[in-house]
Parts: sequence; structure tokens; C-alpha cells
Amino acid sequence: MRTTLAISVLAAILAASAAQAADLPPHTAPPPPYVPPPPVLTWNGVYAGLNLGGGWQDPNSSNVWNPAWAGPGWGGPGWGGPGWGGPGWGWGGGNSGGTGGVVGGGQIGYNFQFSPWLVVGVETDFQGTSIGSSGGGGWQGWGGGVDTARINWFGTVRGRLGVTFPGLSQLLIYGTGGFAYGDVQRNFWWSNNSVVQTGWTAGGGAEWLFLPNWSVKAEYLYTEISGNQQNWLWNPGFSLNNINNRTRFHTVRAGVNYHFNFGSPAPVLARY
Repeated sequence: MRTTLAISVLAAILAASAAQAADLPPHTAPPPPYVPPPPVLTWNGVYAGLNLGGGWQDPNSSNVWNPAWAGPGWGGPGWGGPGWGGPGWGWGGGNSGGTGGVVGGGQIGYNFQFSPWLVVGVETDFQGTSIGSSGGGGWQGWGGGVDTARINWFGTVRGRLGVTFPGLSQLLIYGTGGFAYGDVQRNFWWSNNSVVQTGWTAGGGAEWLFLPNWSVKAEYLYTEISGNQQNWLWNPGFSLNNINNRTRFHTVRAGVNYHFNFGSPAPVLARY
């Protein structure tokens, strides 16, 4: 009797345990750790960087420092001769060719990405250079001195308009143009002076965003700046020596930019 009762109690306990186990949720493996998605590459925001390259003065650049003293007419047939008022006036000017030099400096700018393929921005840069130029041919003043022009430094403030491509949003091809200024030093025989000239610049380039905050670029610019009042030594302000010197030069440079991404709107690419 006691054995039967013990067996019955044991069977009841086992049945209750089985029923309770059936009510428990099934055993599952722990969820995998969260891996955030890769950051969306965007051109939005402020950037700054450095660049280095080379440049050369255009053969059409005017390197005349003081043509009244450079023309053959000064010591020629007289005040009324062809040198003073005639075709000999500018013989000391022109340019027989330019010498290249190193260009280097920094830039800072801002980009806004309007769509997955359109980027607009503004950039300013400042460059130091060793670009020089030889003077024009012909007799160059007393004793045959040579006119030369040297671009000591220049800067630009430019707009940029660029496009990207489907599946290649990290590559930006852009055109650029705007205001330019620079310090041009003109040397003549025994003396020299320099002046800040202003003008324009235009060009284009390509930039590669190889990390979310880093890019490299290659860029070409053509620059033309001009200004007068560069002949103060022999120019009292009313003579024809007060000419407008035009300085034209080319630059090719490579650079690296860091993109801060602060103050920029949410990535446009995430909305498409």
C-alpha cells in the first residue's frame, strides 16, 4: 500500500514538472553584437588643408617696369624722334619667356551637397611662390639692364561647382573661378619695387574623399592680375610711364584636406 502511494506521488510530481517545463520559453542563442553601419560619405561641411605644386608665368605677361627709360629713343634722335613719341616707346617691354617656380600654401573652404551628384562651395587660399620671369628683348635702359617680374605671393577667393557619379560619390570633379590678388615685384637694372595687383582666376580639378574626413586633390589655375602705379621712382603721376602691368601665370598643385563636418546639415545622401 505504501509503495503504491509513493509511486503515485512521484508520478504526480514528475507530471507537474513536465507541464511547468512546457510553459517555459524555448532556449535561444544571445543576439549578435550591434555593428553600426559604415558612415555615409558626404562632401558637406567645412574643410581646410595644405597644397604644394609648381607654376610658370605666361609668355603674354607684361613685364615692363619703366618703358620710358627702356626704349631706344631716350638716347636716340631727340625729344621729337620716334623713340620718345613713336613706336620705340615700348621696345623695352614685352616678355621673352617665363621661368617656373614652386608654389605652396594652404586653403580653407565650405561645401554643400545639394543632391547625390551636385556639390557647390566656396574656397579661399594663400600661396607663396618663387615664380619669376625674364624681361623683354631689345635694349633695356642705360647699360642694357634687364626687366624681370617675380610673383612673391598670391591668393584667391573662388566659388566651386562639382559633380559626383553613381557608385563613385567619393570622387568630385569640379570647376572653380573667382577673385585673385598677388604681390608682383618688378626689377629694373639698379632698383626694384613691388605692388599688390588684383584680377581673376579660373580652373578646375578633381578631389577624392578616401576617408570620411580626409581627401586629396589635384588642381590647375590660370590667374591674371594687373595694376598700375608701379613706376614710382621715375613717375610723378602724370607721365606715360604709369602703365598697367598685366601678370599672367599658371599653377598646378596637389593638396590634402581635412573635413571637419561640424555645422553641416544632415548628410543629403541619407535622404535618397
